[in-house]
Amino acid sequence: MISIFIRGREYDVHMPGGRPPKSLKRTSFGQRLFDARQLKGLSQHQIAKAVGVTQTSYSDWERTGGSFHPEVLLKLAQVLGMPVGHLLGETPLRSSSGPAGKLRKVFEAANSLPRYHQRRIIALIEDILTAYQTKAAQKHD
Repeated sequence: MISIFIRGREYDVHMPGGRPPKSLKRTSFGQRLFDARQLKGLSQHQIAKAVGVTQTSYSDWERTGGSFHPEVLLKLAQVLGMPVGHLLGETPLRSSSGPAGKLRKVFEAANSLPRYHQRRIIALIEDILTAYQTKAAQKHD
């Protein structure tokens, strides 16, 4: 067996590299963290920066749960705008007052699109809402 040493750590040549396989299931904590981030509409990079860790560390938390200081858990809860109890699985997240019916299904489907397409959808919806609000404001004047 061949081993490589980088910065004092030993790496086996047979160690897998890159992203974890999609077949690797998230831990329950990782899933709650992922769901909370998606609900908030933030990227892993944005949350990692706000918490003060690398994107790689945050990504590991979503996949494997990981371990960190309690202060980090508090900061995660603040950034995600939810109680620590929810992240720990102690309390369910209250249902949002988000869209219902067909609109909810469309947004859920759009959630699986690449981020570039999601941004285009958001821009289109924001334009429509702005036009509607402008028209409504003109009626009241």
